[in-house]
Amino acid sequence: MAQYPGTAFWNMVRVEDFSVYFHFLVIAIAAVVILSSYEYLAVQRIRAGEYYGLILFGTVGMCLMSSAIELVLIFIALEISSISTYVLAGFRRRDASSSESSLKYFLLGSFATAFFLYGVALMFGATGSTNIDAISQVLRSGNVPVLAYVATALMFVGLGFKVASAPFHVWTPDVYEGAPAPIVGLMSTGPKAAAFAVLLRVMFEANAPGRFWLIWVSAALSMTLGNVCALVQNNVKRLLAYSSIAHAGYLLVAFAAQPALGASAAMFYTAAYAAMNVGAFAVVSHFANAGEKYVTLEDYAGLGRKSPVLAATFTFFLMSLIGIPITGGFFAKFYVLSAALKSNLVGLAIILVLNSAVGAYYYLRIIVMMYMREPRGEVPVAPVPLAAGLAIAVCVLLTLYLGVLPGRVLDYASQSARQLVSDTVSPTASSVFPATEP
Repeated sequence: MAQYPGTAFWNMVRVEDFSVYFHFLVIAIAAVVILSSYEYLAVQRIRAGEYYGLILFGTVGMCLMSSAIELVLIFIALEISSISTYVLAGFRRRDASSSESSLKYFLLGSFATAFFLYGVALMFGATGSTNIDAISQVLRSGNVPVLAYVATALMFVGLGFKVASAPFHVWTPDVYEGAPAPIVGLMSTGPKAAAFAVLLRVMFEANAPGRFWLIWVSAALSMTLGNVCALVQNNVKRLLAYSSIAHAGYLLVAFAAQPALGASAAMFYTAAYAAMNVGAFAVVSHFANAGEKYVTLEDYAGLGRKSPVLAATFTFFLMSLIGIPITGGFFAKFYVLSAALKSNLVGLAIILVLNSAVGAYYYLRIIVMMYMREPRGEVPVAPVPLAAGLAIAVCVLLTLYLGVLPGRVLDYASQSARQLVSDTVSPTASSVFPATEP
């Protein structure tokens, strides 16, 4: 694979395998969300012009986040992405819960980005630069200022909000419940992938000090709180919101591992999670019907008989979220768990396994409702239109591909990770994760 072309715009943006990976991922997420939105906008009677423009506007910010190597530019890109999602969260203007979700997201998001910006300012004070390469040289010199530890913590607060990791997760259930279902699919994957790309740069490439315990505690809290709270949810969107918090915890386990191992595992996990979660919300958005009336677990009762194909695809995405073999979710968790064990993070690995078992309960609860319960009322199930069907089919195929032939994606992620942490002494990811295809 060719070396990256280099930097541009006065050494603020870098084009490399790492940034190309996240560019492709974010653009693919946006494309599938747009496909799943055609029918949704018509059913909900929402004007579409600004909707698609805001999705593209946010996509530009997410792509810029993954390629920027200048902390101030990362902040600007973060704001570009955030502003569009603030508006999109409240796009169901006739519904008070949607306006409430947008306001909560805006207020808490503004507060969190202020933490990130203050962390950037302190990092400049500690190292004399906001360029990640220059920061890395100073922090690797051995004389790490105390201010750099504070800066790392503050930047982690800002990025932890974007990825919905505990204890910065409080906005997630309310915002996911009120926002339009396709936008929840976007919010739970695209901005998260971009924020994880920034975390990889800050934590691994810049070698941010004091990151281990920050990540360890946040990962353990996210997995545990997300899964425990999801057990008692009856609203499918809120349930998947807590599921999203738990998956952020699973992914953060990779950040506590050795850099080359953790970076490649985290990159693969973002792709697998994007495929299955966007697909799951595409099903939810179609089934919810006008006004998103049908979003409770009871509404899904008997879906296996009323619409076998829709129920089967939703079941497949839920099985992937559990981590069942032949789905992308299985290898995503497997590689994260392998990275943790190879890095001697036995305690964190045990917490991951236990939480995966707990998480299986509430996913299986939905499947039981669809196949083993009688409908409690007349819930209409419209035929799946072409655009939404294509979006769901793409997500099914990608989830299946990552679960059967993950080798090529993992090899690309491994090479990207080696470029990212080339100055870090650690075993290469490919030596631990052998390719599963020729």
